[in-house]
Amino acid sequence: MSTHAKRERLLLADLLEAQGPEAPTLCEGWRTRDLAAHLVVRERRADAAGGLLIKQLAGRLERVQAEFAAKPYEELIQLIRTGPPRFSPFSLKQIDEASNTVEFYIHAEDVRRAQPDWTPRALDPVFSDALWSSLERSARLVGRKSPVGLVLRRPDGRTAVAHKGTPVVTATGEPSELLLFAYGRQEAADVSLEGDKDAIAALHETKQLGL
Repeated sequence: MSTHAKRERLLLADLLEAQGPEAPTLCEGWRTRDLAAHLVVRERRADAAGGLLIKQLAGRLERVQAEFAAKPYEELIQLIRTGPPRFSPFSLKQIDEASNTVEFYIHAEDVRRAQPDWTPRALDPVFSDALWSSLERSARLVGRKSPVGLVLRRPDGRTAVAHKGTPVVTATGEPSELLLFAYGRQEAADVSLEGDKDAIAALHETKQLGL
């Protein structure tokens, strides 16, 4: 049975292939080649990928990622498309779905929305709900360093508190857009913000949202 993560993986691989290795992305300082290398290292080099979360390992991660970025771009795309090796935790369907659905969706938008002619992608309701469920679980984590109180609200009124505090800013939008906003893509996300204007400005300018 196909999963959201598997579908998003293939869509992202196709998108990276179509854009080529030197296209811009929303990830600061990264071209598509760098993003592709990040995705491969994350799934295939657990010894280095720990640097994503552990500062003491960041230097090793940077070196290993640079090594992969130097590989032929077509090889990186194929590694993304074929998925992790059998010994990787990401090869387990439950872990793949839980960890990669959001990862691949966000990075696909990092590529799409960095292009001048990008257009919104229509998402089916089931996938939107899956993104919302993930955001509900991770909201406090990704919003923990928000400079202001932050509430995420779907158009139907369902909410998730990303950060407690005052003043409070409420971000309203579709789950996919709220996800991008909460993961640090504030300027690229289609959300409306309600609250004190200085608090909204601080939220737009912060680099502290996301993991």
